[in-house]
Amino acid sequence: MGEIIIFEKKYSEKNLQLISGKKDISSHYQDIPEEMLLLSEVIEDPLKLPYLLETFYTTPIKNEKAFHFALVRVQVDSDLRMHEDIQKYQQRKYVAETLEKLLYGELMLSVENSGIEND
Repeated sequence: MGEIIIFEKKYSEKNLQLISGKKDISSHYQDIPEEMLLLSEVIEDPLKLPYLLETFYTTPIKNEKAFHFALVRVQVDSDLRMHEDIQKYQQRKYVAETLEKLLYGELMLSVENSGIEND
């Protein structure tokens, strides 16, 4: 796995695959929307999130459903890989959850939204 240069910026190929939901992005990376590139950038360096919150909030999202699922994929991937590097994947999950709450008002994967009742 390497890096892909888009608009003179380097992006992790692995992150772009995760965000797009496509294993082979070699022929699709030119079509990745700006908000997906921004998401890739912030999951690569979660400490950028506080400075990009307003940008995420005000940037028009071309495909709301695809972006929402990108956030969910990051959360699922982070949970699955948590044992590899707990700090890294906790931060990535935090980024995805924070953006999902900011943009969509709630978490798709939250316990409250699961439909499972605890009696």
